[in-house]
Amino acid sequence: MDAKMAKRRRLPGVIAAGLMIVVTLLWTFWGTAEMYHEGWWGSWMNRLPYLAPMAVCLLPTIVGITWPLVGGLIILGLSVFTLFFFGSNLFFFYVPAAIVGILFVMDGINRRRHPEVFVRVGPWWRRRLLYLLALGGTLVVVIAVSAVNLPIVLARVDDGERGARLIEGNGVSLIWAPEGPGWNFVQPWGGFPSWQSVALYDVEPVGLDDKPGYVWGSSDFAYAAAEDMMDGSLCSYLSEDGLTLMEERQDIWRMPTADEIVRSLVHHGENAGCTWDGVVGQRVTCEQRPDKESPLWSTDHAAIYYWAADSYDERLAVFVSYNGWVNSTHKTSGNPRHSYRCVREP
Repeated sequence: MDAKMAKRRRLPGVIAAGLMIVVTLLWTFWGTAEMYHEGWWGSWMNRLPYLAPMAVCLLPTIVGITWPLVGGLIILGLSVFTLFFFGSNLFFFYVPAAIVGILFVMDGINRRRHPEVFVRVGPWWRRRLLYLLALGGTLVVVIAVSAVNLPIVLARVDDGERGARLIEGNGVSLIWAPEGPGWNFVQPWGGFPSWQSVALYDVEPVGLDDKPGYVWGSSDFAYAAAEDMMDGSLCSYLSEDGLTLMEERQDIWRMPTADEIVRSLVHHGENAGCTWDGVVGQRVTCEQRPDKESPLWSTDHAAIYYWAADSYDERLAVFVSYNGWVNSTHKTSGNPRHSYRCVREP
């Protein structure tokens, strides 16, 4: 067999391995960066899920390089599983996965039919090049991302105080609610209330339960408005000390605006000197890089975003991240990272 034909026999495996290595490195970068961004709190168990995409990609990559027929069938199986359980919504996953799986299967067949083409010669690194790219590349990405982010998260300041805190400076002076119903109010499902739930607290039946006319999927469904958040939100039911939700409105506490949150962002316990030009979807300007630190944030809680009183449009509400991004998302969403913190005047 001539050299040209030998290259053609090896090509499907090289393409499949190359694609899987690229995907693995991309997911490794995303997972590691997200682990430091939103998963760095509490125990290590909170961080491990962010490394799962790396493992899920790296394992079939190594298997495919070593036993291409087995690896290809595994990847094809994952593609079919995704299609069957999630439908066409994840076509961006199962179509490329199916292509890679087919290429690995072709490589496996070629190796069985023409084993002489796949005899590896040359120095050890050349014979193990694909393994080095997969394993070594993954390790390099983890080290590179960690080199940038690990010093930041290890240097975070948290004084452990979870009571009401006065944060002043940068044109704002507010008392932020203590831990409880006005801050880090974890729900039975493990996350925090949505913007919609907080805004509609005053609507009958009073509380965080579903309200007639606001049940997602119902024919008369409606979104809460900024007026609802400013007049009758959960914050307005907080007792003066911020520790109890009262049966009647107290109108002592309220939700902060995005501008107030931005101006209260902190760096090592001090005001970070941040200002916002009112544009949603960009990072604010700060004198110091803000971080997830006390007295505004708590490093042992999942929340990295605070809902603001602002409504972006009918469907979207504004939130602010600990590192100075102002963005928007669906008012009805709620997850372990989107929280809120009520405020009142000193």
